[in-house]
Amino acid sequence: MDPIRRCVQALSRLPGIGEKTAWRLTWWLLRADDSIVTEIAAAVGGLQGSVMECERCCTIATTSPCKTCSDTRRDPSIVCVVERPQDIQAIEGSGEYRGFFHVLHGSISPLDGIGPDQLRIRPLLANLDGVKEVIVATDPDVEGDATALYLHRVLKPLGIQVSRLAYGVSVGTEIEYADKVSLMRALENRRLL
Repeated sequence: MDPIRRCVQALSRLPGIGEKTAWRLTWWLLRADDSIVTEIAAAVGGLQGSVMECERCCTIATTSPCKTCSDTRRDPSIVCVVERPQDIQAIEGSGEYRGFFHVLHGSISPLDGIGPDQLRIRPLLANLDGVKEVIVATDPDVEGDATALYLHRVLKPLGIQVSRLAYGVSVGTEIEYADKVSLMRALENRRLL
């Protein structure tokens, strides 16, 4: 196969990259300095052999336990449960959270054949010594809500407080432009001043 078309086909497999963008990236790579192309190829090629799943929180990392799980300055009484490893970066970026994390690698979705057994729930249950609160930070959608309800049902009998991230109208949004579901959730999750 033509190497240009092969590159376009390979790049278009990436999420969010359609054929048009794959062509644009391929043309950019053809004009880029050889050292840049070599560096990108080495970085992509090195991913498979140098990353692993953290034995404690199930995130993807270069060591196990990962850097976050090895940080003794974190609060061991709180665990934030997320769907994907990249969700950790978003929460860490807030600068507000100092507990530990746990990655489920998905959410409960019966239509897609994903039940609790396909998620990393067992490792979560195995690492709850000293945990007083689990914050469920799954997506605010049907699958995320189903996962949150399931975790609440499993964790509540263990005497662990289970909370869910609040959601509703985004900061900076004008009320008149907020969608119906966001307004409904904002009203449900209102707090006293």
